[in-house]
Amino acid sequence: MHPKVVSERLGHASIGITLDAYGHVMPSMQEEAAEKIDAGMRAALTG
Repeated sequence: MHPKVVSERLGHASIGITLDAYGHVMPSMQEEAAEKIDAGMRAALTG
């Protein structure tokens, strides 16, 4: 789930609070971001 949604549901004053508290449990988001950036860069270089 998107961190902004989690932040709002938990009533945190900012998304930073949520990410500081729970960021360590979202490692798959880093992998997903890396894959999307890689795909975008490959498309830009071959297009």
